[in-house]
Amino acid sequence: MNAPLYGPPDPELDRLLRPLFRAAAPAGGAAVVVIRGDERTVACRGHAVRSTERPVRADTRFELGSVTKTFTGLLLAEMAARGEVGYDDPIDRYLPADAAPGYPQERPITLLHLATHTSGLPRLPDGVLPGQVPRWFTRPYATFGPTHLLRALPRTAVRGTPGTQVRYSNLGCGLLGLLLANAAGQRYDDLLAARVCGPLGLVDTSCGPGREEDAGYRRGRRVPSFRLPALPAAAALRSTADDMLRYLQAHLALDAVPLPERADAAVLRTALNEVRRPRTDGRRGGPRICLGWNHRALAAGGAGASGAAEPRAAGAFGRPATDGRPVVPVPAASDGAGPLEAGELVYHVGAARRSTAFVGFSPRDQVGLAVLAGGQPLRSRALVQSAHETLRVLIAEFGER
Repeated sequence: MNAPLYGPPDPELDRLLRPLFRAAAPAGGAAVVVIRGDERTVACRGHAVRSTERPVRADTRFELGSVTKTFTGLLLAEMAARGEVGYDDPIDRYLPADAAPGYPQERPITLLHLATHTSGLPRLPDGVLPGQVPRWFTRPYATFGPTHLLRALPRTAVRGTPGTQVRYSNLGCGLLGLLLANAAGQRYDDLLAARVCGPLGLVDTSCGPGREEDAGYRRGRRVPSFRLPALPAAAALRSTADDMLRYLQAHLALDAVPLPERADAAVLRTALNEVRRPRTDGRRGGPRICLGWNHRALAAGGAGASGAAEPRAAGAFGRPATDGRPVVPVPAASDGAGPLEAGELVYHVGAARRSTAFVGFSPRDQVGLAVLAGGQPLRSRALVQSAHETLRVLIAEFGER
């Protein structure tokens, strides 16, 4: 296996990545990770901190936004593989008696519903005002902690019957992280470090600040980092291009990532297979939903099968335009892994206060792409569309070799 190439990629790959770097905000800088078979490339452009003109590097930290949800899905799969929790466990099992939201008890909300946006829970908890999001130069959610969340849950309305519709919910995924932490008796950050980030060698991936992070700007003013103490499992992670390279490698082939002796490779391998298995059948041109990931079948030539518009990043999290789609469950295969498409694209998008992230891969083609870009979040839609197109081109051209 080739060691990662840092710096300018080869001319062919440079040509493919040029539109992607153009789509990134010029003042914010970007880091791009590409995996094609045994080839690994990390390419960086621009500056991380404008005041010092510090260039973006492979170890520059960016906010991942909703890409955090893929880590939470992997944590769920890891704990389920150990038998510590079950996908069909009702959420009440891991909540205080007086903290459960109101919904028909004959169809309880389960951990799987939270991971697949089929719980019926709203996008944000009661008491968090979406109208505060445009206040770019403040931290509108910083004072809303776990205690506030538990107080808000009983008065949170559930829309429809759990498990019947896809309604994107930051509250649902954030709540999932809290429930997993309760089940394990650890804080979410510590649990994720012990079960996912530590074993995979993701040394710079965490919810808290570390070394100097990439700084986003709006109208010439620095935008503060994103904080949501109540729901870190939904959008709080920061990471680097180096770590996202290892993260992609693990999803494409766990054997490509050296694991510490204490790590249970069989458990991680089971979990990594579980997270990319579709749990719902996409309707109205939308993607299937996996555990924290979106999934699309690839047609010949690497193009999306449906040709429908891709989800776009929005606001302070990132939300696909697929809310309200009916759910058709995908039956699990006898081995528990479930059916996978011959050609598939697994991906997620995140839009935080100071950066935009895209991570996607094709297991069959052994191609992966991660994009971390700072700057103005309002440019994120063009960047996400460019990332999708770049990944499809990489898959198509690598498959022709």
